[in-house]
Amino acid sequence: MPDLHGVFPYLVSPLDPDGKVRTAVLGRLCDDLIKAGVHGLTPLGSTGEFAYLDRAQRTAVVQATIEAAKGRVPVIAGVASTSTADAVTQAKAYQQLGADGILAIMEAYFPVADAQVESYFRSIADAVDIPVVIYTNPQFQRSDLTLDVIARLGEHPRIGYIKDASTNTGRLLSIMNRCGDKIRVFSASAHIPAAVMLIGGVGWMAGPACIIPRQSVELYELCKAGRWDAAMALQRRLWRINEAFARFNLAACIKAGLSIQGYDVGDPVPPQAALTAEQRKVVEAALRDLG
Repeated sequence: MPDLHGVFPYLVSPLDPDGKVRTAVLGRLCDDLIKAGVHGLTPLGSTGEFAYLDRAQRTAVVQATIEAAKGRVPVIAGVASTSTADAVTQAKAYQQLGADGILAIMEAYFPVADAQVESYFRSIADAVDIPVVIYTNPQFQRSDLTLDVIARLGEHPRIGYIKDASTNTGRLLSIMNRCGDKIRVFSASAHIPAAVMLIGGVGWMAGPACIIPRQSVELYELCKAGRWDAAMALQRRLWRINEAFARFNLAACIKAGLSIQGYDVGDPVPPQAALTAEQRKVVEAALRDLG
């Protein structure tokens, strides 16, 4: 299984007003992120608005990302559904397109018991022969992954990573203590990435890395080198981006940041709304302060 580590930006899904994916814009963004030193790309994470796209749009986003990456960095494609069969179909399709791994997300309308949560993720991992990163975001999901479920999933030969977007950093340490090397932990933007690296994380998958890729890579390298004073000084500066991100709609915030930087990514998919002029100023100010 390839070793996944470092900074994986959660990519936006740029759409034109007719709902067509702006593949050229996405391709340029991917190319620029790779040139900035990111370690991988994740289409269809939360910032990718997976819940608002149809199948053709999702496929176009994954395909454009894989084509832009040209094998230079791994592409970990997001798979999300309320239905196990649909999630399995997506995972197989993305592997066929050339994805290097799957980010497995569980959507739920009705609450789902632990055994069924486990079965959903296991079915995705059974269907592919590339690494699977399990993803949990308790703020937005009806069904969370418990420590017991995470530990059992860690026994699966293709499930080697978790991206945990809870705001509970102690839970990350519990996962590490419980699972050892079987499940390696990626931070989310809801956590302080440098702190997660300090306790044993392998990197972060996060939307803000789209708009601050160089600084994110620099932070990762400082953490890897054990230069914690310098890492925390940089982390403090970068945290304003995370604060803005936490205040506003995820996709709206990153799309606004990218449009300020000259990428024509369009607005979030309705019924989400774009940032107001006032909110946009907060993002502009945070980016300006980072130079």
